[in-house]
Amino acid sequence: MIGLMKKKSMTRSENMRRIKSKDTKIERLLGKAMWAEGLRYRKNCKDVFGKPDFCFKGKKIAIFCDSEFWHGKKFLDGERFKTNSDFWENKIKRNMERDKEVNEKLTSDGWRVLRFWGKDIERNADKCINEVIQFIQKDAK
Repeated sequence: MIGLMKKKSMTRSENMRRIKSKDTKIERLLGKAMWAEGLRYRKNCKDVFGKPDFCFKGKKIAIFCDSEFWHGKKFLDGERFKTNSDFWENKIKRNMERDKEVNEKLTSDGWRVLRFWGKDIERNADKCINEVIQFIQKDAK
């Protein structure tokens, strides 16, 4: 009888409440791949401007794992919001501005910044890892 009960659909606020700001699926995927390559990093570096998802403090490298929705890739690709569009467009545009500000601040402070889209990490984590390794090796030369 329990199996026949209709499951209640989740409200938008319940769904949004479940979205995490750290330790996301794409962060775990990239982190595990970097760790397997012997790369040792710091996670969610609170003392570095912009709180990078991963950082190599000694080499001043900051890595961000950006989801397509929250960081505007879908917006730039032409996808628009069906409901409450003014709110969402302003929110996503502000997120994109903040990403740019973080990149500029870190760069001006001598940091090098890498940003990966979530789908790139999911589809080809090895390519992302190779970019990280190349970035680190540039520092060694």
